[in-house]
Amino acid sequence: MKAANTLLIIFIVTIIIVLLSPNLGLINTANPEIQHHILTQLRIPRVLFAFLAGSGLAICGMVFQAMFHNPLATPFTLGVASGASLGAAFYVYLGFSFSFLGIDGTTFAAFTGALIAISFVYGISRFRSGFSLETLLLTGVAISFFFSSLILFIQYLSNVSDSFRILRWLMGGLSIVGYRDIFQLLPFVSVCIAVILWLSRELNLLMAGDDIALSRGVAVQPIRYLLFFVTSLCVGAIVALCGPIGFIGMMVPHICRLLIGSDHRWLIPATILFGGGFLILCDTIARLIIAPAEIPVGVITTLLGGPFFLWLLIKFKAS
Repeated sequence: MKAANTLLIIFIVTIIIVLLSPNLGLINTANPEIQHHILTQLRIPRVLFAFLAGSGLAICGMVFQAMFHNPLATPFTLGVASGASLGAAFYVYLGFSFSFLGIDGTTFAAFTGALIAISFVYGISRFRSGFSLETLLLTGVAISFFFSSLILFIQYLSNVSDSFRILRWLMGGLSIVGYRDIFQLLPFVSVCIAVILWLSRELNLLMAGDDIALSRGVAVQPIRYLLFFVTSLCVGAIVALCGPIGFIGMMVPHICRLLIGSDHRWLIPATILFGGGFLILCDTIARLIIAPAEIPVGVITTLLGGPFFLWLLIKFKAS
């Protein structure tokens, strides 16, 4: 009953944030058509996009923490973000400029980089010793560092303009016009959430340990394969469209676990709502703090996430 009440409170707060955020900082003009255009084509799509991205990052972070039995795990642990960032950096450095079916070339390049990173991590971990969590984690960290060093190398070789474009993309952002990006992201996040909801019982058993999960009839390795690919593709799509927005996937699941407990039947919807509302709130702060200019939302989440990460390290060490 306590979990249900907490989930209801999270739902109400999230709805309030969703409803209020588009109107905050709205410029008053004499022309109501301009205000209507700003609201319907800029603010509302941005709020919906932020909710989708925040929910996806948060739910994937929750799965990674359950899989690795580690509250410090994030959706970027396996190098997906660095792969996507490397793809975007190559696109800018090589001077390409194209779009396909209304999708910008940077998004294609970033998603391709994310897929390459996923393939590397999976292939190397399988080649080494099967689908071991330890091997998977170490491979992901190594790939992430290697790709990050390649990004720095590309930035060093780039001219000032391209280097700034790469740096700005790496900060993450939610500046969109219209609903096109929402429809591009929606299938990835929806499928990911549907699969995770379907496997809520299995996630509870995986948290208890592989032996207990096996004794209860859970096919541990196939479930891990499925979770790995679904979450990685979801994170890859989010990063391709938004850039790497850090710490959402680490902070939100941990906060929700403190608020509502570790039962994934309640934790999953709480994480979805909290993640979406939290990123909307961060984006609203980024939009208003130095208005009419705005700060990339990735800067705000990192400013909040750094101290939170240190607190988690201290708490984890003390326990």
